Amino acid sequence: MRVTVVGLGPGAGRDLTGRAREALERADLIVGYTAYIALIREEFPEKEMLSTGMRREVDRCRAAVEAAVSGRDVAMVCSGDSGIYGMAGLIYEVAQEYPPIEIEVVPGITAACGGAAVLGAPLTHDFAVVSLSDLLTPWDKIALRLECAAKGDFVLCLYNPASHSRPDHLKRACDILMAAGKSPDTICGYVQNIGREGERGTITTLGALRDTQVDMFTTVFIGSSQTKLLGGKMVTPRGYLQREG
Repeated sequence: MRVTVVGLGPGAGRDLTGRAREALERADLIVGYTAYIALIREEFPEKEMLSTGMRREVDRCRAAVEAAVSGRDVAMVCSGDSGIYGMAGLIYEVAQEYPPIEIEVVPGITAACGGAAVLGAPLTHDFAVVSLSDLLTPWDKIALRLECAAKGDFVLCLYNPASHSRPDHLKRACDILMAAGKSPDTICGYVQNIGREGERGTITTLGALRDTQVDMFTTVFIGSSQTKLLGGKMVTPRGYLQREG
């Protein structure tokens, strides 16, 4: 009677942790979003798997909890980390409606970490993570969070920067950040298909980023006033050399 919420990493495969692999090998049922199940199906062909499509998160979690209540050892898989925009929180919420079960959360490498490694070291100092998807969060609240992060001079990592239904959200976000004081020359970067075939990182500036076309498989990094280019990589110094100097 257990649900283990497993973070697969940004692309499963090479970024799947040992602990995550153990949880998947132990489970007798693996549940997840269709695209995430596809990432692991070949590696665990003997496992029973249950998938649901986009916006079926509650149904997916109910199926996992109900299977656990019936006595099964269930793994609920998420892309990246299971607790960062993943299903861990929803599993805990849904489980309150059922008899008690054991819930274990297994972390994974989130897109912020995977993408940062591609670009260099942009997250070495304080940073904030914001999703630009307004499906569950009103845009006004997203805009306020962006403004506050800009005024606090945080490095920003942006998830879900655009989709077919909201192609201009990254442009709007860049305008908010510049209006709040970030320079158009701020070093930025974005990474497409992190941990998957076609992975590609690009370094640019905030002014140029405003007019860049991205998609849901892109993670965006916006530097602080200390972020710089070092050896062609995006780096935010922690301050060790500055302290010594």
